[in-house]
Amino acid sequence: MKKFVYIILILAIGALAYYGTKEPSGRLEKNEEDQHAVSGMSEKLAGDYNEAGLTLYVNGSEVEEDEYKPYVSNNLHLMMPLKMLKDKMKCTYIEYVNGSIVIKRNEGVARLVLDSQDAELDGKDVKIADAPIKKDDEIFVPIEYIADTLDYTCEYNYDTGRVSLQKVGEDSKLPAAYDMRKEGRVTEVRDQGDSGTCWAFASLAALETTLMPDEKLQFSVDNMTMNNGFGVEQFEGGQYRMSIAYLASWKGPVLEKDDPYGDDKTNSKLKAVKHLQEAEIIDDKNLKAVKEAVYTKGGVETAIYSDMIDADSSSEYYNEETHAYYYDGSEGINHDVVIVGWDDNYSKNNFNKAPKKDGAFICKNSWGTEFGEDGYFYISYYDAHICETSVVYTRLEGADNYDKIYQSDKLGWVGVLGFDQEDAYFANVYTAGKSEELKAVSFYATDAKTTYEVYVATNFEDTDDLANKKLVASGEMEYAGYYTVNMDDVVKLPDEKKFAVIVHITTPGSKYPIAIEYDADSMTDSFDISDGEGYISLYGNQWYSAEKERKCNVCLKAFTDKTE
Repeated sequence: MKKFVYIILILAIGALAYYGTKEPSGRLEKNEEDQHAVSGMSEKLAGDYNEAGLTLYVNGSEVEEDEYKPYVSNNLHLMMPLKMLKDKMKCTYIEYVNGSIVIKRNEGVARLVLDSQDAELDGKDVKIADAPIKKDDEIFVPIEYIADTLDYTCEYNYDTGRVSLQKVGEDSKLPAAYDMRKEGRVTEVRDQGDSGTCWAFASLAALETTLMPDEKLQFSVDNMTMNNGFGVEQFEGGQYRMSIAYLASWKGPVLEKDDPYGDDKTNSKLKAVKHLQEAEIIDDKNLKAVKEAVYTKGGVETAIYSDMIDADSSSEYYNEETHAYYYDGSEGINHDVVIVGWDDNYSKNNFNKAPKKDGAFICKNSWGTEFGEDGYFYISYYDAHICETSVVYTRLEGADNYDKIYQSDKLGWVGVLGFDQEDAYFANVYTAGKSEELKAVSFYATDAKTTYEVYVATNFEDTDDLANKKLVASGEMEYAGYYTVNMDDVVKLPDEKKFAVIVHITTPGSKYPIAIEYDADSMTDSFDISDGEGYISLYGNQWYSAEKERKCNVCLKAFTDKTE
C-alpha cells in the first residue's frame, strides 16, 4: 500500500496559504489583485530560498554534489534534477524525443511531459502545478508530486534549507521481468562475421544503450578494433579493458557511417563524437547489481563460454527452439554479449540441460538477426560464466565536455602496483598550457568500495613540491571501474608551469591498489614510457618514479578548460 507524502513547510511568513498541492483539501478564493500579490510574494520567497541554498539528504545521507541540487519554483515547489532520481534514489527513467518522461521505481510509474502540467501517476491522470522543465541542458521534475509513486517521502523545511527524501519500506524492488527492447533502449542487432570482434560489438552496443532512447547512434567497431593501440588483429579477439582504454583516452567512439565495418580499413584521424568518463565493473556474479544496472543505467557487457561461432552453429548447450543457452562446464570465457533484460520466471525446462532453478538474462548477440530471437537469446542465471565480468558504461558525455585531456596511459589498466597493503599514493605531473583551470581527474578503482582523496600541487619542480598539496575532492566508488572525479573547486593553473595531480587510494583487501600501464606482452608493444612523469608512494612523503623505477605509467588523467 502506498504511503502518503508528508510535506513540511516552515515559511518566514505565515499568511501565505497558496501552495498549489496536487489534491487540495480546500480552496482559497482570491480576486485578481490578491492573485498578483500572492504570485509576487511567492516569486520573492523562491528567490530568497534559492539564494540561501538548500541542503539535500537522501535516505539520511547528505548529497553534496552541486549537479544534484534542487531549486524552489515560483510556486514554492521543489524541482529536482532528473539524474538525481537515477543516481541517488535508484529510479530508472526514459526521456523520449517528443518530451515524454517515464520514471520508474519498484512498481511505481510516473509519466510526465516536458513543459506540461499533465501527468500520469500509477495509471491515474493528474494535474501538477509545476511542469518538468529543462534548464542548462538538465531536466528538473517536481519531486513532491511523484515521490509517493516512487515509494519515497519528501520533507522540506525552507527555514533551515533542509530537504529530505526517504525511501518507504524495503530497498528498491526490481520487477520480475524487464526487457530494454520494449522500452526502445537498444540499437539494431549487428553481425561480426568471421572476425573475433565480439568484444567490441558488445562494448559499443552497451555504450549505445546509455544514450537510448533520447539519442540513437551506431558506433564504429572497425575504429575500436583497429585504432585501440593494442597489438591485436581483428581475428584475435579482445576484452573489455581494451574497450575502456580506447574510450577513456578519447580515441573513440566514432560513428559507424564514418568508419564502416568489414572493409579492412580505418580512419585514425576521426575525432571521438562522445567522451567516456565512467565505466563500472560490477562484482563477480552480483546478479542483483547487474539487473539494477540494466534497469537504471544501460546494457551490461558480459562474457560467456560458447562452442558456437555464428548463427549457423549448433551446440548441446543451446536450445534452438526456445533460444535458451546454459553452460555448466569448465572451459574459459571466449565470447562477449550484452545483457538487456531478464526474466525471473523463465522456465529451467527451456534449456537442453535444466539448471537448478528458473531465471534467465535476455542477451543481445552479434551474429545477426538469423540467430536466436531476432539476434537475442536467453542465458540461465546459473550459467558458469554469465556475470563473472560485468561492465556498464555509466557516464558518456559530449565531445565538448572539457577543453583538454592530459594523459600518459593510453592503454589504460594493464596491471596493478602497490606496497603490499590496501592503500597507496600515486601522482602524475603535467605541464599546463595558457589560461587553463583544472576541472577533473580520472583513474581506476581496481576493486569495490575503493575510497579516495584527490589533491593538486601547482608550480611543481620536484617531488618535494608534492608535500604542498591541496585537497580538492574525496569519495568512494561502489564498484571497480574507471571514474572521473570533479573538483570541489576548480583550480587555476599557472601558465606553462608543471602541476601535479595526486590520489590517495584505499581498496579494501587489496595489496596493489594502483592501476598502471606497462609492457606486459605483445599486445602492449605500443606502450610508451617516455610520455609520462608519474610517482608512487606508500605514505605520501617518499616518492618513487613510476617510469624509472617501475617501468610503468600511472593511470591518472587530468581535464582542463580554457578560462578565456
